[in-house]
Amino acid sequence: MVIDETVLKDFERDGVVYLPGVVDEGWLGRLAAAIDRDIADPGPFVHGYQSAGGEGRFHGNMRLWEQDPDFADYCLNSPLPELAATFLKTDKVNLFYDQLFVKEPGTSDRTRWHNDQPYWPVRGRQVMSFWLALDPVTKDSGALEFIAGSHRGGRWFQPEPFAEGAPPYERNPDYEPIPDFDAERDRHEIVSWEMAPGDVIAFHAMIVHGAGGNLTAFRRRRGYTVRYCGDDAVYYAGAGVHHGIRNPTLEDGAPLTSDQYPMVWNAGRDVT
Repeated sequence: MVIDETVLKDFERDGVVYLPGVVDEGWLGRLAAAIDRDIADPGPFVHGYQSAGGEGRFHGNMRLWEQDPDFADYCLNSPLPELAATFLKTDKVNLFYDQLFVKEPGTSDRTRWHNDQPYWPVRGRQVMSFWLALDPVTKDSGALEFIAGSHRGGRWFQPEPFAEGAPPYERNPDYEPIPDFDAERDRHEIVSWEMAPGDVIAFHAMIVHGAGGNLTAFRRRRGYTVRYCGDDAVYYAGAGVHHGIRNPTLEDGAPLTSDQYPMVWNAGRDVT
């Protein structure tokens, strides 16, 4: 896929762009089958919960590429690594991790506003995600919302649990509490897109975003995200990050390249 300069400028300005039709039916079929396998027999980093309304269910998991060859092939060999290099303007790309978000029909829970990078053991500006829709996504089924330009504000928000009753994150004194963005929606430029299967949203790791619940009666909302990092990204061993994506082999400030965060693209195309 060729990304023109206008799209790159939009990404730099807004921190998010919508890319229709990036992933073809072959990849979608393989990923749908892999998602069904993970739901039936979840990998070790599963995180799910019953909807607060008593209906529906959320199934989440991460680091799926380490457990399933179809997830691995998509993360390593789909168009995404080269797309990441284009957006990040980097000479190399590391796979950071992948993550699955399945909101079954009737799962009313909203995904809280947050920016991703405070949850992650990584520092640097060249960090981004690609969120793939495997179902039609509408406002009623849980479309993602982004506060355009918020990746440029330099505000790191304290991680908080997404599920009611989940254990709290370690407090980081360098982070600030997340504001009530719903109460001040009219003060921000909030962007969102309806999506078809195969569409992708590319977004920076520091943009503030959230999502609605799946209020539909019969439609699932399966989203699969892959995170990539560029040249300036280094490992962060400080407070507040998600323990499931820490890397015990790396020290604070170390380059990311490792078995857990492999290099998947470089300017010479040789990643062996």
